[in-house]
Amino acid sequence: MRALLSFVLIVWGMAAQAEIAPRDGWVVMPTTKPYAQLVDDVKSAVKANKMGVVTQAGPTGAAKNRGITIPGNRVIGVFNNRYAVRILGLSTAAMIEAPIRIYVTENEDGSASLSYKTPSTVFAPYMAEADADLGVAADELDAIFLSIAKAAVQ
Repeated sequence: MRALLSFVLIVWGMAAQAEIAPRDGWVVMPTTKPYAQLVDDVKSAVKANKMGVVTQAGPTGAAKNRGITIPGNRVIGVFNNRYAVRILGLSTAAMIEAPIRIYVTENEDGSASLSYKTPSTVFAPYMAEADADLGVAADELDAIFLSIAKAAVQ
């Protein structure tokens, strides 16, 4: 049983180290930066773009406390109250998507990648029921998130 568990953890660890593949509606930016630096640079870029880090979560530290080593993995929730109030006024249901998440993952070679679903993709399911300004807000957020991402990966 122990051998099976070890095998599963090794295979899972290798899969967890796979880089994020490009996919529709996502922005994926590999970097040469180490994981911890990219996490810090994302937070700095969020602040510089007048947005806020609302949430942070990742299994890496908790796994380490359990004696399991996995690659760095952090989800950073980013938003701003002026967009929250605006979007809430356009679609109550759409607010389930806030904050928009930026995903920082450690790659097998020690570098890190930044990934996120574009706000226009995240809010697309709510467009038909909302005022057209939801699309405008999503486009504005697309530009802000791209600016955050570009600043963080430089």
